Amino acid sequence: METVLHDARARVLADMKARDVADAEVVSLLEDALSKRRWWLEQWPQGAAFVPGLLAQDVQDALLETHGRWPLCPLCDDPHALAVEPELGADPHWVCEARGEAVAPVGALGG
Repeated sequence: METVLHDARARVLADMKARDVADAEVVSLLEDALSKRRWWLEQWPQGAAFVPGLLAQDVQDALLETHGRWPLCPLCDDPHALAVEPELGADPHWVCEARGEAVAPVGALGG
């Protein structure tokens, strides 16, 4: 279980660093979301593959409340946030919903 959580944390943190939002306050949001997902994973261990996408969505929601939309779509001129797809599934990707295109897997926004 800890391996799943640490992998998910590393992936979301990599995306935060790639988009220059990994300051201490924002990393605290990540840590809060991680603790909630730890409980969730304890209740439903079969959902381990879903944790990276859910954690990314949790951080995205927390940032919306405090810092605005994140991460912004690099494909469009009109600023909008990328979405995580599938919303509840394995192999999550950041997706531009306006174009219907995958931008990067969660954890690979910088690549």
